[in-house]
Amino acid sequence: MSSHSHHGEHDHHHDHSHVPQVNQANQKKVLISFVLIFTFMIVEFVGGIYAGSLALMADAGHMLTDAFALALAWAAFYFSSRQPNNRLTFGYIRFEVLASLFNALTLFLIALFIIYEAWQRLSAPATVMPGPMLIVASAGLLVNFIVLWIMTRGETENVNIKGVILHVMGDLLGSVAAIVAAVVIALTGWAPIDPILSVVVALLILRGAWTLIRKTSHILLEGAPDEAVPSKIRAHLLEHITGLQEVSHIHVWQISSGVTLATLHIRAEDDRQVKRVVRAVEQELKTSFSIAHSTIAIDWADNDTSAGCVLNELAAESDCHAAPHSHSH
Repeated sequence: MSSHSHHGEHDHHHDHSHVPQVNQANQKKVLISFVLIFTFMIVEFVGGIYAGSLALMADAGHMLTDAFALALAWAAFYFSSRQPNNRLTFGYIRFEVLASLFNALTLFLIALFIIYEAWQRLSAPATVMPGPMLIVASAGLLVNFIVLWIMTRGETENVNIKGVILHVMGDLLGSVAAIVAAVVIALTGWAPIDPILSVVVALLILRGAWTLIRKTSHILLEGAPDEAVPSKIRAHLLEHITGLQEVSHIHVWQISSGVTLATLHIRAEDDRQVKRVVRAVEQELKTSFSIAHSTIAIDWADNDTSAGCVLNELAAESDCHAAPHSHSH
């Protein structure tokens, strides 16, 4: 027979909480960045209208999405810290992935809008005031550098934080483009540089957004992390664990960035060694693949007495010896 027994029967010393330790530093830096971005967004938009610069107005529009992204990131950290319940057994931990995907989609939309506006400007050039444009763009560059510095301190692997950093880098590029455009217009009077550089920034934003969409979609589609695909796990376990005969039915997925889960079946060479083998598998999954939560099913031999004895041994209820058996599914 093949009996599927969750390892929870023997690993009561493990912590299987699915609520991540919310990084308070992440929440704080997101909140500070939101205040800076939102405040300057208003200044840049007014300055863009006054100077007649599409590059400035486009960057201000992007800063608006940044402010929204930061607010969403803060909400994601807040909800992710809430405890699981009967309906949401993993809690709200995946909220951050949804927030990250939404941020990426807004990046796509704002980039397409900038390209459309640039086309309109190239068809009908507008008067641009390079002086005010240069002053506002320079101030925007400074603000973006400060926010980028804040966001890149500490943890940056979180997909939510990565999404926000992409937004801010897009803003920073927008400020650089506006500065270059202002200088060119001041020196040569060539106004088309304003929409042209806006398109360049938009294309860079699109590239970053696509990368983020691929990463978050992979998580939502229950994809395995690159470093923990089933074939690698099976080969590694069979090579490093003595007494392990077979590993099968491996499923690996992420609930959120940095939170990887796995389920798998194992067969020991000797059922009397199952307890040691299971614990060795758990340890290898944790240390070699960063899989802190694994659910392991045991494929026993076809001898009921043997399986029953080992189950009792796992529960520390008796010390019996398994009868001879054959290994088969």
